[in-house]
Amino acid sequence: MKKDIIRKTIYSVVLAFVCIIWVLPVLAVVINSFKVNTFVKTNTFDLPTGEMNAGFSNFVKGMTFGNYPFFKSVMYSVVITVLSVGLILLFTSMAAWYIARVDNMICKIVYFLCVFSMVVPFQMVMFTLSKTADKLKLNTPFTIPIVYLGFGAGLAIFMFVGFVKSIPLEIEEAAAIDGCGPIGTYFMVVVPMLKPTLISVGILELMWVWNDYLLPYLVLDINEYRTIPIHIQYLKGSYGTVDLGATMALILLSIIPVIIFYLACQKYIIKGVAAGAVKG
Repeated sequence: MKKDIIRKTIYSVVLAFVCIIWVLPVLAVVINSFKVNTFVKTNTFDLPTGEMNAGFSNFVKGMTFGNYPFFKSVMYSVVITVLSVGLILLFTSMAAWYIARVDNMICKIVYFLCVFSMVVPFQMVMFTLSKTADKLKLNTPFTIPIVYLGFGAGLAIFMFVGFVKSIPLEIEEAAAIDGCGPIGTYFMVVVPMLKPTLISVGILELMWVWNDYLLPYLVLDINEYRTIPIHIQYLKGSYGTVDLGATMALILLSIIPVIIFYLACQKYIIKGVAAGAVKG
């Protein structure tokens, strides 16, 4: 009994230490977003009190810096994220349902190719991808979600296939007997049961697309279309000087929506991952 208590205490201390390490960067961003720029480097972890306190001036400076409106960047980030996540959830769940139910060699090959795409580094294909995107006119906020669909399909299909295999086939057969076609069966029978995995995949894909810097930077015309990460990267003054206070303020604004969404839906992540990776 005492050994169990000691072991649990050690685990708690280790996990608490790991949590502190993970929280420190976020805490540094919050503290320095309210701090005068000159004190960000010299007094990084000091609270913004006295002469170090900049109030909300960093937020105002970050949103009004340069000739590109910050809210325009927010709009493009929202458009790209919503369209990309929507396309990924719709098409990959459909594909996964078909792959799981049609047991032939072609479906198996497609499934393994999708899983293999998860281990291919983006840097290996980024230059070819940027050229292809230009030729196919996929270089706008309304067409780049097609590119994100290709990159996000691997993880999504992997999780969806595992979950669909755990759904009893008899339910779909009963729907077919009642006169429900494939499309009706998918939307009225399969999708409601896919809810935990849909939400977990949606959260993971949303955090990836929202925070992605490299793909929009390579594909989009950054003079016309800037997402939030690109906008933050351009917070530079003369001679390449960076206002760290304003940068931290915009980083804080960019992570708040994702954190709120994640905290609201985090209970579904473990459910979806466990169902998609273990069952079937």
